[in-house]
Amino acid sequence: MGIALVTGASAGLGLEFAWQLATAKHDLVLVARSEERLQRLAAQLEAAAGVRAEVLVADLADRDGTERVADRLRDATRPVGLLVNNAGLGLNQRFVGGDLAAEERALDLMVRTPLVLSHAAAGAMVERGRGAILNVASIAALLASGTYSAHKAWVRTFTEGLAVELRGTGVTATALCPGFVHTEFHERGSIDVASYPELAWLNAEDVVSTALADVRRGAVISTPSLRYRTVAAVARLAPRSAVRAVGRYRKALEHPDAPA
Repeated sequence: MGIALVTGASAGLGLEFAWQLATAKHDLVLVARSEERLQRLAAQLEAAAGVRAEVLVADLADRDGTERVADRLRDATRPVGLLVNNAGLGLNQRFVGGDLAAEERALDLMVRTPLVLSHAAAGAMVERGRGAILNVASIAALLASGTYSAHKAWVRTFTEGLAVELRGTGVTATALCPGFVHTEFHERGSIDVASYPELAWLNAEDVVSTALADVRRGAVISTPSLRYRTVAAVARLAPRSAVRAVGRYRKALEHPDAPA
């Protein structure tokens, strides 16, 4: 079935991507910072699904770590047919007065890393005439919620531009734009989400299955659930002054292997 490479595979959406892809009989390359968690996951996937799961330990906020993953994507002897750029972190801080080093780390992880890995994957895939790139953005890309929104807006726009460039090559690019998802992301980041109603939340299983279905049909933007497609439509049509009025800032956190 081909090999899928998933970044941030040890938790959250990345973990769900790994399981659903393994169930679909894709061999996997699992990327995250925690070797212990990756090795445990690889053993579980191989035992349960009968697939091969490679472990690639890398800190994707570090340029050398990103380059090791890019080299794996360029490896023509074990070609990767699907890249899932999922690794991310949440920045729950105001920009003014916030930790600049944390801002730079977030920028590296959520902007530079998808850029570098998409470049490596697209080059190899275009040569073969087939493949897919899935970049995890967010509904926040349409909002004004600090630098996280800016990073995800970049991912969304970059992916759209990449999809245009890849047209006719046999390679596709899709931006996944979920809303709130039940994962470890908020709990591990100590984000207070008590004020959000249950209606706002999506299940990771549904988000990932929608994303993979959209990749298979070559969709450029994947927004799971009718409720968030409605939110996206309203955000695109509303005056930006109204969008800015509901912008939120959060407390400082870093969760490097969480879903973005």
